[in-house]
Amino acid sequence: MSERFETLAVHAGEPRPARDRSVVFPIYQGTVYEIEPGGGVDYIRYSNTPTQNYLQDKLAALEGAEAAVVTSSGMAAISTALASVLAAGDRIIVAGNIYGGTHALLAEEARRIGWGVDIVDADDPAAWAAALTPETKALYVESITNPLVRVGDLAGLARFSREHGLTSVIDNTFPTPMLFQPHSIGYDLVCHSATKGLNGHSDLVAGVVTGSAERIERVRHHLMLTGGVLDPHTAFLLSRGLKTLAIRVKAQGENALALARFLEGHEAIAEVHYPGLESHPDHTRAAELFRGFGSMLAFRPAGGLEAAERLLKSLEIPYAAASLGGVESLVTRPAISSHAKMTAEERAAAGIGDDLIRFSTGIEAADDLIADFTQALAGEEAPMDR
Repeated sequence: MSERFETLAVHAGEPRPARDRSVVFPIYQGTVYEIEPGGGVDYIRYSNTPTQNYLQDKLAALEGAEAAVVTSSGMAAISTALASVLAAGDRIIVAGNIYGGTHALLAEEARRIGWGVDIVDADDPAAWAAALTPETKALYVESITNPLVRVGDLAGLARFSREHGLTSVIDNTFPTPMLFQPHSIGYDLVCHSATKGLNGHSDLVAGVVTGSAERIERVRHHLMLTGGVLDPHTAFLLSRGLKTLAIRVKAQGENALALARFLEGHEAIAEVHYPGLESHPDHTRAAELFRGFGSMLAFRPAGGLEAAERLLKSLEIPYAAASLGGVESLVTRPAISSHAKMTAEERAAAGIGDDLIRFSTGIEAADDLIADFTQALAGEEAPMDR
C-alpha cells in the first residue's frame, strides 16, 4: 500500500479481498453479533462492530496513529478524550483561543466536574511553565484556532508536554490530516469534528480521536460508559466522504488563498486573517508545519458591523451558516454563531469583534467567489484613515 495521503484516503482500511467482492465496504447495521468461542463481545456501544472498525482503521491510517475511535460528534470526541486523561482535582493547560463550544465545556462543565483550567498564550513558554502545577495532567491546543486562524508554537507545546509528563491533546479539525498530522511532532491524542472537513458534505455529525492503542482503549472505555458512539450508517457516510478528502482540501485551499489575496488588496476590507498570506503573523510557522493553509479565513470590513451585515446579505454564492469544511462555501459572524456562548468581554479579549466575518471556502470556481465578493463590496468605501 502506498503511503501517499491521496492513496491512503481511498484505500486505507479496505479489506483485500473485498467483502463479498464489493468494492464499497457494506453497512453492517446490526447492533450485536454472535460471540465466537473464546472471543469478546462485538456490540455497537463498544465501537467495535465491522463498519465502525473499518472507519476507525481508515482514520488511524490517515492520522498516522496506531488506533482511532469514532464518536457521535466533535464535542463528544473532545470531552471523551479529556475525560480519559483528567480526574477530579486535576488541571489542564489550554493554549491559545479556542472554539466556543470547547471554551464553554472548560468554563462550565470542567468546574462542575472538578477540573482546573489554566489558559495561556500559545506562543509564550514562560506562561506555560508558570501554569504548571503538580496537579497538571494535560495540555490542550488547536492546530489552527477558530476563528482567527492563528497557529501557535505547536512543536514547542508538544515538547513541553513530553518534558513534564503531560498528555498532549490537539484539535486538528481545521487543517485535517491532509495538511498536518500532529502525532508526527509528538501529540498524544488528536481530536476532530469529523462533521467538518473530514466528511466535507455538511450531511452528518461525527467525531474522532486518534492515538496509541493504549490511549485509545482508555478513550473507548469512557465512550462506552457515556454512550456517545457513532451509528453504522453515519460511519458509512463518513468513510465515503474521506475518500475525496485530499482533492477537496487541495481545491479549498487554492480557493481560500486566492480569495484572501483579493480581500487583502480591497480598499473596503480592513484586515484579513489567513495563514497562507505573507502578512499573517504565523505564516512562516504554518508553512513549516503544514502541507497547505486550509479552507478557513476571517476578515473585517472597513465599515464595521453595518458593513459586515450588508456584505453577508449581498453575497450570493455562500450560505450564511455556522459550520465549515464542506464543499459549499459558508459565511458567518462568529459573534452570533460559533462563539455566541462566550460573553462580549471574552470575545473582545480574544479579538473576536462583532464585525468579524468567518469564511469557510468551498470548491466552487475561485473566479466566481471573487466575482461574488466584488459585487457584494461594490459601493463600500474605505475610511479615510485606512
